[in-house]
Amino acid sequence: MDDAKVIPFDDDRGRGRGTGGSTARGAGRSAREGGRSPLTPRSPATRNTGARQSSDGPEEGSRGERRPRSAGGSPGHRPPLTSVLGRRGPEADGTGRTPGPGGPDRADGPERAGGPDRADWMDGSARVGRTESGKPVDSADSADAPQEPLPGDGGPFSADGAQEDVQEPGTGREDEREGALLARVLGPDWGARAARGLAFLRRRITGEYEVDDFGYDQELTDQVLMSLLRPVYEKYFRVEVRGIENIPADGAALVVANHSGTLPLDGLMLQVAVHDHHPADRHLRLLGADLVFLLPVVNELARKAGHTLACAEDAQTLLERGEVVGVMPEGFKGLGKPFADRYKLQRFGRGGFVSTALRAGAPIVPCSIVGAEEIYPMLGNSRTLARLFGFPYFPITPTFPWLGPLGALPLPTKWTIQFGEPLPTDGYPPEAAEDPMLMFNLTDQVRETIQHALYKLLVRRRSVFF
Repeated sequence: MDDAKVIPFDDDRGRGRGTGGSTARGAGRSAREGGRSPLTPRSPATRNTGARQSSDGPEEGSRGERRPRSAGGSPGHRPPLTSVLGRRGPEADGTGRTPGPGGPDRADGPERAGGPDRADWMDGSARVGRTESGKPVDSADSADAPQEPLPGDGGPFSADGAQEDVQEPGTGREDEREGALLARVLGPDWGARAARGLAFLRRRITGEYEVDDFGYDQELTDQVLMSLLRPVYEKYFRVEVRGIENIPADGAALVVANHSGTLPLDGLMLQVAVHDHHPADRHLRLLGADLVFLLPVVNELARKAGHTLACAEDAQTLLERGEVVGVMPEGFKGLGKPFADRYKLQRFGRGGFVSTALRAGAPIVPCSIVGAEEIYPMLGNSRTLARLFGFPYFPITPTFPWLGPLGALPLPTKWTIQFGEPLPTDGYPPEAAEDPMLMFNLTDQVRETIQHALYKLLVRRRSVFF
């Protein structure tokens, strides 16, 4: 034991050269002779006042007052227990205390001197240095390893340890903003329309829809075809409807209208007007020419929309079922007339529609359409091209065929559709349908009613486009 050698700290070696070393050892012996252990902490008063230093040696006082200088510290600083356990920062000790002014590893107060809070501080260090099962972990990895939330620690667990659903912060607000954006873009009832659309697709796939013997698909017409035509009706042509109440709420009726516009867009707009504006939600079944049902795609769409061939048998059947039937007696003569003859009604045929209405006892509702004559101003008719393509006429307009497909775009004129008062036919005897004079008189009466209504609407119209 006599050969044992005391190895001083770095600070002691720096200060103990020469006479300083003996002075330090003498100070240690004087501390032991005084009955105080070198590891006994100083009182706060002693710690704050500091130690007197001699001119030729290190600090004077007890051996417990000399400690190595740490980074950012000062002489006499005791390293806290956190640095021994590999703890970092104020969060790791479990107490939330901030580091002292001496640096990140310095603690102020009784903890540094082993005061009354030291036991609690050590318990907190031990708690962080253990896993959920109580197994100790390496102190060097405890700060970097992810800590699992424990039950009752404020994590996503209930009191009995079961995991709870935790909503991300701001998720509710993001959903509200997305819903408001969809409502602004697609409309407030976009959810209900989306649900109806999905149900419609399901019925289309499974075949759970009805089609009558004429090929009319009411669900397809309401959900798809009317939805495609409605923007053109409301936004492009801005159709104004008058006298829609003259169409009966129930029972059969025959709507007779003028025909114009080069392409039969007036018939489609008439169908939308009855579908969207009639208070009883009546559907118009139009009678079309033979050419409509000879074209590949147009044939299917016309059948699905409720159109049928313009013959007495089909019209009679629909009227007997109580349908609202639409007919345009001018035919191609009115549709393909020159722009100079606009709003001048052509001959209404031989009065076959009047005979059909008399047999069914259905009222005749005259209808006048203003605005369709100007959508394709027909300046000429190429009969050579018409015979080549098998058309009744080939229109020459200011834009077609010069602009190609762009010339087929109609002009955005302002439309007005007016339904006149119905002409009753139920007061005539059954044999009246065979009387040619009666049919001629009724046909001329309907034609004159429509013509006078057109003149009145043209006088009231401010502009072709407004």
